[in-house]
Amino acid sequence: MKRFVVYSLLGLSLLTSACQDDFLDRVPLDELVDETYWENEEQLRLATDACYAYLKAKNTVDMENLGDNTIWPSVTDYQRIASGNFTNDIGALNNEWTGSYDGIRRCNAFLANYQRAEVTDPARKEALAAEVRVIRAYLYSYLTAFYGDVQLVTTPLEIDDPLVYGTRTPRAEVVDFMLKELDEAAAALPAAIPTGANLGRISRGAALALKARVALQNQRYAAAEQAAKAVMDLGVYQLYTAGGTANAYRNLFTYAGKLAAGANKETILARTHLADISMHNLSREIQVPDQNARWNPTKSLVDSYLCSDGLPIDKSPLYKDTTYADVFKNRDPRMVQTILQPGAAWGGRFDGNPQNTNPAVYTTPKFRSDRRGSVTITGYYFTKYVELSTVGQVSRDANDIHLIRLAEVLLIYAEARLEQNKLTQADVDLTINKLRQRVGMRAMNLAELTTNGLDVRTELRRERRVELALEGQRYFDILRWQQGNLLAEDVKGMKKAWARSAADVANQPTDANGFIIVNRNRTFTASRNYLWPMPLVQLERNPNLGQNPGW
Repeated sequence: MKRFVVYSLLGLSLLTSACQDDFLDRVPLDELVDETYWENEEQLRLATDACYAYLKAKNTVDMENLGDNTIWPSVTDYQRIASGNFTNDIGALNNEWTGSYDGIRRCNAFLANYQRAEVTDPARKEALAAEVRVIRAYLYSYLTAFYGDVQLVTTPLEIDDPLVYGTRTPRAEVVDFMLKELDEAAAALPAAIPTGANLGRISRGAALALKARVALQNQRYAAAEQAAKAVMDLGVYQLYTAGGTANAYRNLFTYAGKLAAGANKETILARTHLADISMHNLSREIQVPDQNARWNPTKSLVDSYLCSDGLPIDKSPLYKDTTYADVFKNRDPRMVQTILQPGAAWGGRFDGNPQNTNPAVYTTPKFRSDRRGSVTITGYYFTKYVELSTVGQVSRDANDIHLIRLAEVLLIYAEARLEQNKLTQADVDLTINKLRQRVGMRAMNLAELTTNGLDVRTELRRERRVELALEGQRYFDILRWQQGNLLAEDVKGMKKAWARSAADVANQPTDANGFIIVNRNRTFTASRNYLWPMPLVQLERNPNLGQNPGW
């Protein structure tokens, strides 16, 4: 039996019973064990649902703090990792390792036992198993992105199994395993978007979209292109447009865009949430109405948005930065649907303008804490992922967390085509320009990029950054693009001169151009920081894991 049971001596009768040869092998009557559990479809479904708990929820968004789009006001493990100033004993390293392998262990137990269940429809049994295989691949995708080589475990292990204390499998082999698993899972899953009682379950599109992401992350460009196109060709997903060009993109990340609301056919995989049952605290943390905002957009992110003429701010005649409000004018519409602009509704209460008596409308950033409004450390706030109705409540946000959506698939397809020297204007129109059309942004034209001296690869990467901001992908993009130097740069905010009250920012350091420096003394060593170190506690338990280079 794959369990540990502690027995105690309770009396003479127990001692007598213990003389029977099979006493210690009896199946417990008060707990679920493999020997008696895997019997019917209902048990399979419940076991599958338990595996879904290992899909990341708000932690997906938390991982934005590893990159350069946002910064937390206090020191966290993610901030330490992003700054390069950490060692292999911090908790986040071990938590990611153990959490992922806990989920993998549960998935392996399911896959080792599910065939025993008697079901009326064998295809349903295989579909549930396919969902579990996708979840297992999803967990391995994070492990390989963080640690490179990892232990590839595909069966339940006893404590004395040699694999428990074995070496790591090369990353390339684990990637091969994931891609094969996802292909096979896709074949067993329904193509239709799950609805009704199956809302939020993994479908064929989710398996293929994850394959596209994994392939791109590992420079398997042909596989990424093929998988992304397969998702597109399913014909069941479409970009979310409710609210029109001025609001659709932002609405997708509010209650209006929840899968249960019915209008969202863009999100391919999400961690769904339900009021009073499964909730989180993201909206409040973004615009905390009486403390520091936990999510502070950086100057780097704000500057990355193009002007409405399709040119970067350093090339466009439309860009002005005389005042704070100027920064938001004539920009890619996704900017003001991501970064809070003056005049917008917010949940942060009283802002940095003493003359603003309407706490429901934002006018200027607040730098001084008085417990009456949300404080920023960069001068910027997010509006994306904010459900205004829950900002004033603690952990009462039932908003969905979007894990993979069609927009990312389109971006993957375009990038994979580019990296194979196959990108055409038709490809751009099929992908990038669909995203721009959704918000009313000027279309990308490859010939115009050349005329304006812009690099196609840089612009595709920019497109990915602004479209997927606050969705947990930026750090992994920086790593795979080998742009770790970006993480070594000072984190900056707005220009100090834009502050409503000079006294509130008087002690803030600035760069030569007057922009606030929020975080400095960062480092990134290419020979070691493209992978996380193996967690200290894991090395102590199993020295055979070995350490990553430079650590």
